[in-house]
Order: sequence, then structure tokens, then C-alpha cells
Amino acid sequence: MQEVTDQMRNFLQFIALQFINHPEEAQLRVAEAGETHLRFRLIVNQADVPILIGKNGFTASAIRNVLKAAAMREDITVSLQIVSHEEEQQRMAAIEAGEIIQDDDNHHTDHSDEIDDDQLEE
Repeated sequence: MQEVTDQMRNFLQFIALQFINHPEEAQLRVAEAGETHLRFRLIVNQADVPILIGKNGFTASAIRNVLKAAAMREDITVSLQIVSHEEEQQRMAAIEAGEIIQDDDNHHTDHSDEIDDDQLEE
């Protein structure tokens, strides 16, 4: 699974860097949520969030669809959450405080299963 995870991570990094204005601030976290599911969390500058989301969510939807199509080739499923650094700090504070956070996949999560790439590379 590690090879597939790396391929999906690299693919998402390439796509995301094409859109954002502050790539030096971007972070990508990935969690293996089971044997055939990857959860990606793209953490970017607050100004880059609306760029990645796009009007009516079309850009984010297109990124997710391309990522899911690539994942289908490997018989896995993927999810992508796009957040700002501020939102991520709030999430981490809640985790550290022992609050239960429910992610967009409706699973309880903590940060222990995530692999953090400090910064995306251009």
C-alpha cells in the first residue's frame, strides 16, 4: 500500500501546486484508513482555500474526481479535505484537548494515523 500511497500523494501534490499562490506554505497529510482507503488533508494558506474550492466548489470537485479516477486504477478509494492553516490549528487544539472530531468520512479520527509531509515541493 505504501507505493500506492506515495503515487497518490505525488499526483495530488502536482495537481494542487498548479492552483495555489503560496506553495511554500502548503502541507499534505495522508492517513491510511483501512487497506483500500486513503484520506488526504491539504492544508494551505487561507487565501489559497477559495482558489482550490473554486466557484460553487467546481475546482475542488474536479480535483477530487481526477484523484478518485487515479485511485480506481489501483482499486482503492480516496477522500480529500482542503483546509486552511487556521482551521487545522483549531482541529489540532481540539484533538489535544481530548475532544472527539468527526471528519468528512464520518469516522472518528486523531492525528496519530496521519503521515505529514512538511511542505509540498514544487
